[in-house]
Amino acid sequence: MMEGHTLVIPKTEVDKFFDVGDAYLAEWLLFARPIARAIEAVVPCNRVGISVMGLEVPHAHLHLVPINSADDLNFTRHKLKLQPEELKAIQEKIIAELERNA
Repeated sequence: MMEGHTLVIPKTEVDKFFDVGDAYLAEWLLFARPIARAIEAVVPCNRVGISVMGLEVPHAHLHLVPINSADDLNFTRHKLKLQPEELKAIQEKIIAELERNA
């Protein structure tokens, strides 16, 4: 996975993504949109892809993944390992971009 990979996890606990109610699903995607745009602005990538796996934990969540090719959404590939300070730096860039566009 690439630097900037972000999870969007709702407070409502639902096991499967498509078991979420219509209104909540729409709000969830609308909530994720500015985050995806912020990631795209601060992480070198062609776009931000979305993946809904749901196999790791019994709680629906979205993966926002910076991608340059479809293969970047291959979750069986080697996982990027970053130090806590590197993760914090990326988080701060994404938050700063969100605040700039608020």
